[in-house]
Amino acid sequence: MRDPVHSCTQRGHAVAWHYLQQFLWPIGTALVVGGIGAWAVLALYRRLRGRDRRRARIGRVIGPPLAMALPLLLLVPALQATPLPEHTLDQLLRVLHIGLTACFVWLLVRSVAAGERAILRSHPIDVSDNLAARRIQTQTRVLSRVLMGGIIVLGASLVLLTFPMVQKIGTALLASAGLIGLVAGIAAKPVFGNLIAGLQIAVTQPIRLDDVVIVEGEWGRIEEIGSSYVVVRIWDERRMVVPLTWFIEHPFQNWTRRSADLLGTAFLWLDYRAPVAAIRTELERICRGEALWDGRVCVTQVTETSERAIQVRLLVSARSSGDAFDLRCLVRERMLDFLAREHPQSLPQVRARLQHEDELDMPRGPRARTADVRSPGAEDGEAAIVPGEAEPL
Repeated sequence: MRDPVHSCTQRGHAVAWHYLQQFLWPIGTALVVGGIGAWAVLALYRRLRGRDRRRARIGRVIGPPLAMALPLLLLVPALQATPLPEHTLDQLLRVLHIGLTACFVWLLVRSVAAGERAILRSHPIDVSDNLAARRIQTQTRVLSRVLMGGIIVLGASLVLLTFPMVQKIGTALLASAGLIGLVAGIAAKPVFGNLIAGLQIAVTQPIRLDDVVIVEGEWGRIEEIGSSYVVVRIWDERRMVVPLTWFIEHPFQNWTRRSADLLGTAFLWLDYRAPVAAIRTELERICRGEALWDGRVCVTQVTETSERAIQVRLLVSARSSGDAFDLRCLVRERMLDFLAREHPQSLPQVRARLQHEDELDMPRGPRARTADVRSPGAEDGEAAIVPGEAEPL
């Protein structure tokens, strides 16, 4: 005769196993199939990593998000096929929907980044005439950053709207949109200001990548244009981080706005006996023998005179600001060497007169009256006083 307790235990185990099978079969099948599919996608992604064809690049873009989304996508019908309570099923499906939304946002961001890399690769700036390439790269970088930020914000909004509490908060915010919108606008003014400034820079392009600029008295190049700031690489390898709005609201110098051609000057203070014609000939000889000179301008001019010296300006031209600086230094150095070697009397001199002791002992003539050396309309209005006469009390 069977033991009733043992029979009840067996029936309980059978019922539990049957109930467990209702979860294991759909969920297990989804995980296995999704795992195999993710493994196959990642294996294909690794094979395409070293290739540079268009199909390979597309595969590298969609590979990781697809491998992550495939198991989540198969789990949705698997969970719906299980006898889970409705509340628990809704919570699990919400988690899966959040994961799928994150994968979709990830795919969109990777697609925008891939498009940006393709445009930058087809328009390199490491060439001599890179004005058009720098314009396209600047627009591409700024617009891609703005687009990525918009995609991420939209994805975060979709995720938050899946929670009922957030929906209620959103309804309340819409009910009081006037005051809340004013407060939010004031609080988010820097963010939206930089966003609008970024769009303005992308469209009007007061600055571009690799432009030579003078910002706050510092010479540097535009190294990076982000969604909220610009990085300027100073000549001594420092980095200046400037908000985007600064370039819209403040004046600055852009030395490569239309072209990189630039004029450079070297000033020399020389004696009045300096041979200007010989200096002009020597400057032309120096420029013709230098590859830094672009052949446009080579001028020697006397631009200033003082009681002791003259100022000579050596004006030369170059293809870029860096070449212009090097050419200025070279012209200044070689011209000083030429003058010291060929015309040493041209260098500034201090003249002084030494008197002999006999001249110092010679009797002096009568001292000139003050009225004789002052102009008749002296500004101070005081009467001239003759030396030796008593001043009236």
